Amino acid sequence: MHSSEHILSRRNWLRHSAGFAATGALFSAKTVLPQVLSQGNLAKTPPLNRFPRMVQEFYVRRVREEAQKSDEIRGALQTKSDAELYIKTIKKHIRSCFGPEPERTPLNPRITGILERDGYRVEKLIFESRPGFLVTANLYVPTGVAHPMPGVIGTCGHSSNGKAEAAYQSFSQGLARMGYVVLIYDPIGQGERLQYVGDDFKSTIGVGVREHLYAGNQQFLVDEFIGAWRAWDGIRALDYLLTREEVDPRHIGVTGNSGGGTMTTWLCGLESRWTMAAPSCFVTALRRNLENELPADTEQCPPKSIALGVDHVDYLIAMAPKPVVILAKEKDYFDVRGARKAYEQLRHVYRLLGAEDQVKLFIGPTYHGYSIENREAMYEWFNRATGIQKTSPESNIKLEKDEDLQCTPEGQVAKLGSKTVFYFTAQKAELLSKRRLELSSNEVRQTFARYLAFPNSLADLRYRILRPRGSRGYPLPHATTYVIETEPDAQCLVYRLSEARHYSRPKPEKEDAVLYVSHHSADLELRQDEWVRKQIPAGKGKTAFYACDVRGAGESRPDTCGENSFLQPYGSDYFYAIHGIMLNRPYVGQKTLDVLQVLRWLEAAGHSRIQIVAQGWGSLPAAFAAMYSNVVTSIRLKGALDSFHSIATSQEYQWPLSSFVPSILNEVDLTDCYTLLKAEKDLELL
Repeated sequence: MHSSEHILSRRNWLRHSAGFAATGALFSAKTVLPQVLSQGNLAKTPPLNRFPRMVQEFYVRRVREEAQKSDEIRGALQTKSDAELYIKTIKKHIRSCFGPEPERTPLNPRITGILERDGYRVEKLIFESRPGFLVTANLYVPTGVAHPMPGVIGTCGHSSNGKAEAAYQSFSQGLARMGYVVLIYDPIGQGERLQYVGDDFKSTIGVGVREHLYAGNQQFLVDEFIGAWRAWDGIRALDYLLTREEVDPRHIGVTGNSGGGTMTTWLCGLESRWTMAAPSCFVTALRRNLENELPADTEQCPPKSIALGVDHVDYLIAMAPKPVVILAKEKDYFDVRGARKAYEQLRHVYRLLGAEDQVKLFIGPTYHGYSIENREAMYEWFNRATGIQKTSPESNIKLEKDEDLQCTPEGQVAKLGSKTVFYFTAQKAELLSKRRLELSSNEVRQTFARYLAFPNSLADLRYRILRPRGSRGYPLPHATTYVIETEPDAQCLVYRLSEARHYSRPKPEKEDAVLYVSHHSADLELRQDEWVRKQIPAGKGKTAFYACDVRGAGESRPDTCGENSFLQPYGSDYFYAIHGIMLNRPYVGQKTLDVLQVLRWLEAAGHSRIQIVAQGWGSLPAAFAAMYSNVVTSIRLKGALDSFHSIATSQEYQWPLSSFVPSILNEVDLTDCYTLLKAEKDLELL
């Protein structure tokens, strides 16, 4: 199967496949919620959802604001020194997104086999990018060519067979026939490097994207980024390539398509030894990806990148003034408008450096994939940079069978005892647990506030009262719906259930109130969940009862990213969680802000004693908010996650990325929050 067909079918499959976080896990990383809250049941009894585009538009506005700031900074560059300073600054920002560079440990390379072919040979290579972390690669070495020769690192997209995929074999052979030494390696979770391998040598959770998401989402908790891990594989591949006597270090290129285009782009910004680059079918703009609801793999979303003003083009700017060609496609889902703008911005910087002729944009006429037209544009560009004159490199391409390119005896590094990404994640989680200091209550609050990324000040309280919807089958006869504006462009839906009819603001005479924070949907759970119905205070006139949906749940559950995609690997819940990480505003932190603002609103309405009740995913923002509210007297949580540590140390976990707080395990865990609440707020964990 050709690259374009494979990758397109991959995205289509993901859109319709079952999500790995179908209902959310409770108590631990693995246990699940009652069936009443399942995805299937939601479809049978649709809950109210009057604001399905709210979250999308909130994010679009924020990302556009940040993109405009960055565009203005790049546009203001007027001199060579301006450009040089910008490059220096952007390299620091890129490193901040990817974290510190790991230690360069021994590669321990070994050749496991050789294929002799006409004009070149293929060496089957295994090396260690980290201790015990095996990388499988094919080294294409021209024969009968004088040394030294230019070298190229090939990065693979999301093909299940990695380096053996047709397009990647084709450009590796094509470059080798022209006199390039090419090293192309399997990405994490693809080819011979599956991380979750069953007895049948197949992935237990799904190849490629599923493995990337599953391992990568978990990594955020321990301050790791799978994009950095994948880029490090590429840097160590370069380290090996430069040990070969056949290779000329004055001419070193990097190229790849789709997910390989991602890695090519990242590597341009992270590694200074490249002399030329050709990213294919990736470079556009983060803004465009968000606006177009484009699936974004975990490794394609560097933490804090939007907040720091780092976009796709900046990784290429970091290469300046070395030769770079952007390879795009007219019919790609990576928006070609973003590619054109990136090219103009890149050309502007190169012009200031006196190297405008060292950057180019090529737009192929077809669909996503490293097709022949893009490969030929890459050959031409690399030949221009190196002075190689050979043409027609793909006239005699003969694709190898996948098994003939295998570097391992059984086709998987797991069978050789390779460590997995999860192994390193769990190991780091245990190390961080031993290192964490005991904190005071105030220190716990301050630390969580920092990781949840609360704004410096809370917005003024504004709210609307929605027109009644009539009977919904709630336990009390009447319900009033309020829309609390928790920050600009963001709302939280609040229902007040009562014996008497209300059309206006909450009546201030009742001091006591119960606030229920929903898991999926307050509307649904008030109608169908007996435990929730039992939380409504008995008797008339003593305690007011409210229920709320934080952003992204219930009444603002997004209808974006594909039909019924909410809990899919590429669904909207993941989509906004990963963009929240790029904005340096964790999604669960935003949801916590919603609860805090609702508590302020209730206090302003006269409620000075509030009990919070929550379950499932709602338990996290409920617990976090309770730490910061003086009016919360008690909190009852059903099905609350026991700890983030349990997620980081569980090979199988069910909680979605929208519940994760990036890097949190560096300093605190949920247990610290629960300990504080037990001491101060009468916490009950059910």
